[in-house]
Amino acid sequence: MDAAQWTVIGVSVAISVLLVTVVHWLLTHQLSKVWQVAPLLVRRCRYSAYAAAIVVGVNIARPDKTEMKDTALYPVIQHVLAIAMIITLTWLAITIAYAITDSVLERLSNSNGDADRRARRLQTQVRLLRRIVATVIAVIATAAVLFTFDSVKLLGAGLLTSAGLIGIVAGVAAQSTLGNLFAGLQLAFSDSLRINDIVVFEGNWGRIEELSLTNVTVRLWDERRLVVPVSHFTGNAFENWTKESTSITGWVMLRVDWSIPIERLRAEVGDFVTSHPLWDGRRWSLQATDILEGGLVELRAVATTADSDARWDLCCDLREHLISFITTHYPDSLPRRRTEFVFREGEEAYAEIFPDSAFRRARARSHGTGGAPDGSLREESSEGPEGSRPDGSDDGDGDGT
Repeated sequence: MDAAQWTVIGVSVAISVLLVTVVHWLLTHQLSKVWQVAPLLVRRCRYSAYAAAIVVGVNIARPDKTEMKDTALYPVIQHVLAIAMIITLTWLAITIAYAITDSVLERLSNSNGDADRRARRLQTQVRLLRRIVATVIAVIATAAVLFTFDSVKLLGAGLLTSAGLIGIVAGVAAQSTLGNLFAGLQLAFSDSLRINDIVVFEGNWGRIEELSLTNVTVRLWDERRLVVPVSHFTGNAFENWTKESTSITGWVMLRVDWSIPIERLRAEVGDFVTSHPLWDGRRWSLQATDILEGGLVELRAVATTADSDARWDLCCDLREHLISFITTHYPDSLPRRRTEFVFREGEEAYAEIFPDSAFRRARARSHGTGGAPDGSLREESSEGPEGSRPDGSDDGDGDGT
């Protein structure tokens, strides 16, 4: 190409880029005040719009085959520009679709948080549908690019003749992927799982952060991410704490001595819960739920909250308050293990029944004395054991040797 043709291409590209710049300025400074989608279009389509403008400008101004001196490169240039046109226009279409759906998601996210079940369900479905649409558009664009090659066209004609067999083979090969795809659609449109739902899955507590065609991302309480295939949620049981509403009941378990005054403790629980700012006003209670071995009784304090975050904080505060209250006012009612020896009147005492028990032998050794035959402990005098002198000599008739 000569300099004139390059100049025409440059002017065409400059005009295309200028038009995109003008549209960008209008969306940013004028339309953004009256159209909610305008700033989203600017953010999403900034690069794709300029790329499409450049490719369109080149395609409009490119010379015909008869105008080129070296026609050998013309098929290659035409092929490259056709592929670039398909890719950039597909990119622009996907970004526009994402910008439009972003406005819907932004409006849904500004609703009543976790309590708005309908908004969270629509949010999940919109996210999933736009991924499906983007995937379909990308697949069609990829097929269009491939079919610009003559060899692929011939292959495509052969594939059409054996589409049934290839469909069966592809279905078997992609069984897991297709299973996850349909599982994702099932979760989204059956309302079993939604974005921002609070779930417990295989002992992990977290919030649904992302629901795609293949995976579910769960943000755990410690900010880790648990990525689970979608089919696991359709094939295994899981807890959904926000399926119907965000309201939830929390509980605190206590194991204390039988001597605890339950009525007094119940009044203290009521005073604390009803004055706590996280209590939602529905109900509270304190009940003895079980009698345990070893002289303990199990108490359960229950309080309702508006959501799971408030439940955790209220239960922790209540547990700390009860520990402090029992320790301060009823220390004898703290959990303890007790052993008591009981014998009837007239029966022999423990020392008389078991004069050589291991317990008494250990106690005798700790005091440095032996036990009497009747089981009592013999006390030493200040002069040492009977029959000996402080200087180590004895009272025998020996010669001391």
